[in-house]
Amino acid sequence: MADKEEFLKEFGDYYGYPNASKSIDEIRASEFKRLDDTVYLDHAGATLYSELQMEAVFKDLTSTVYGNPHSQSDSSSATSDIVREARRQVLDYCNASQKDYKCIFTSGATAALKLIGENFPWSCKSTFMYTMENHNSVLGLREYALSQGAAAFAVDINEAVDQDGASRNSLTSVKVSQHSVQRRNEAKVLEGAAIGDAYNLFAFPSECNFSGRRFGLDLVNIVKQNAENFLEGSPYSKGRWMVLIDAAKGCATRPPDLSLYPADFVVISFYKLFGYPTGLGALVIRNDAAKLLKKNYFSGGTVAASIADIDFVRRREGVEEHFEDGTISFLSIASIRHGFKILNNLTTSAMCRHTMSLTMFLKKKLLALRHENGATVCTLYGNCALKDSMHESGSIVSFNLKRPDGSWFGCREVEKLASLSGIQLRTGCFCNPGACAKYLGLSHSDLLSNLEAGHVCWDDNDVINGKPTGAVRVSFGYLSTYEDAKKFIDFIRSSFVSMPSEFEKGYLLRSKSIPYPSEGLEDRLSSSGCRLKSINIYPIKSCAGFSVKNWPLSNTGLQYDREWLLKSLTGEILTQKKVPEMSLINTFINIKQQILSVESPHCKRKLQIKLDSDSYLFGKEEFYLHNQRYEVRCYENEINQWFSNAVGQPCTLVRCCQSEYCCSLNNNRSVGMCRDVDTRVNFANEAQFLLISEESVSDLNNRLSSNNGAPYVNPMRFRPNLVISGGEPYAEDGWRNLRIGNTSFSSLGGCNRCQMINFYQQTGQVKKTNEPLATLASYRRVKGKILFGILLRYDPGNKAELDTNSWLKVGDEVHPNSE
Repeated sequence: MADKEEFLKEFGDYYGYPNASKSIDEIRASEFKRLDDTVYLDHAGATLYSELQMEAVFKDLTSTVYGNPHSQSDSSSATSDIVREARRQVLDYCNASQKDYKCIFTSGATAALKLIGENFPWSCKSTFMYTMENHNSVLGLREYALSQGAAAFAVDINEAVDQDGASRNSLTSVKVSQHSVQRRNEAKVLEGAAIGDAYNLFAFPSECNFSGRRFGLDLVNIVKQNAENFLEGSPYSKGRWMVLIDAAKGCATRPPDLSLYPADFVVISFYKLFGYPTGLGALVIRNDAAKLLKKNYFSGGTVAASIADIDFVRRREGVEEHFEDGTISFLSIASIRHGFKILNNLTTSAMCRHTMSLTMFLKKKLLALRHENGATVCTLYGNCALKDSMHESGSIVSFNLKRPDGSWFGCREVEKLASLSGIQLRTGCFCNPGACAKYLGLSHSDLLSNLEAGHVCWDDNDVINGKPTGAVRVSFGYLSTYEDAKKFIDFIRSSFVSMPSEFEKGYLLRSKSIPYPSEGLEDRLSSSGCRLKSINIYPIKSCAGFSVKNWPLSNTGLQYDREWLLKSLTGEILTQKKVPEMSLINTFINIKQQILSVESPHCKRKLQIKLDSDSYLFGKEEFYLHNQRYEVRCYENEINQWFSNAVGQPCTLVRCCQSEYCCSLNNNRSVGMCRDVDTRVNFANEAQFLLISEESVSDLNNRLSSNNGAPYVNPMRFRPNLVISGGEPYAEDGWRNLRIGNTSFSSLGGCNRCQMINFYQQTGQVKKTNEPLATLASYRRVKGKILFGILLRYDPGNKAELDTNSWLKVGDEVHPNSE
């Protein structure tokens, strides 16, 4: 309570809704009960709908007859009236006069932008200017401009602020830095050609969805009235300038006042305002700008008359009717009034103050974090000066975290651990490549080399060549609370800030390698007394396996291990992560009879598949998995239908007959996640074998019990091929090679664990919890990976190839060594 009192002492004038009918705590308790165990911090991606809002929508839809507004019936006429009222609400929200502006409904802000790009009067004399900090959906307009021979360039805009932090909003206080001009079909442009009659477009966001920076809306007037001075006499400043505001993010707490800043185009997305409906946006357009748009296509609802067999069409004159192709989403449009009711009750000014108080609080706390050695933990992006942020920052806090040695924590690591703690946020570049490159200091060569290294949007390559490729973004909404921000700060502090006490523990340190005593290590390992406790084979990837007392080896690992997998009809590989029911499919192989038996609670009969090739129906196919090429054989429809019933969706079974797996082992042989090298692997993710220690599992269970009383986990939860007993917990971390019986193996390092180990079966149902991954994350993290168990590959030594007569047997002695 003392922490909250301190917060309220500093931000109490801004936090909550003192003049509303409900306080913020009452709003959360009565309208967002589903958030009891969740901290939702991705309101820039999509804010959440209120439960009372949805009750009103449902009551409306179930008590009113809505007809197609393109008809003349009473229900259709009533629907048209509601649509008309919805347009008025949108214009009122932006303080736009119905005399000067129209509201065109679209399928979203992106569709509104596309409408502008397709119909804008581009020419070879036109210019498209846009701020570096813009969403990809705005950058996409560049394609329309360049394809028509227009010039395009990005600008950086720096706005001076007064002593109190407020933007001055005048031409003299705005500094513009122009990037290189892009142009295609340059031969069409004649030297010295008159461009005074050209139409140009300037696009900027009211709030950057990467950094939360708010742009001064006076840019509208500056560019429209004085573009030549704005661009310091650039030849591209000539012509008539039109201005587009991307308000998809900023509209939630500070909609543009179009009576003061008469932009030509404003795009809006409703789910970012009040959560529902999705798939609906709007283009608020000035009437004179609408007249300039050149639309070719016509459709139902946009024409007054057309003749099918001759070139004749007369279009409707109304702006909305002219641009809204087909039947509009009238049920969704009818629902937005219930969302606007929330905004009007709370008021946008109060929502702005409320989210600003949380933003400022979080920034202040993040900037204050220090590691035990005094090193700064957090690097903020955007306006970091708290005084300036009061006026220029929106509801976003974007940042990255550093380790005590100055290296970066990957943003995806933060996101994954946050998810385990019930915190939902977003990481990456947020579809804003210009802002991402600007704030992360990524050059063109950095971006291209990252792409060549395999990095694309939404992947896990979050640090390349020592530089972050994305950031962590926390974004608040009108329903966010102090408790949300506090829980997030506590999570960052406990998960990423190293304290002196942590160095006194014998656990894995977050910024170090897995520790083990170096003195006397070889003697300790060689006398560890470990034995092979169980052998487990998983014939079908992600399905249940079976245990045996002894089993033959092959050149891909344990014979038949992960030799089969299931694919959807679209080619997607099915795994437990996406289809948890796969864990209910039991398998067994009778080597003598050469039969794979498969059972599922969803199938009445047991499936038996002969291992010889006679049961194949089709020839060979090729596909890629983990960037590797696999040659596979397919099965007949009867077998595919059985598996389709087992997993509840159409799929096919395939069997690996050849693979080309080319990955490199860590040169320094450091502990970490490594993929196999030079050896054949079937459909296993990383290596031929996964080894788990019973003693390590026992230590984990002790931690689970002492931390939160979570149920014990069985070693089989980790889907190991080999389980050993004896020795000390985590001794396997230090093994570089080992011998089991007479067979030698090399360690490829630790196995990086994922959410799959959180799935478990209870009374025939697949359920999911946060454990044991959450506990493992607290003490088994290394450079963004949560390691448990080790990956092995068969080590033939001086032999040219594997002895196919080799077998592993339960009870075999395990002889590890660190050299």
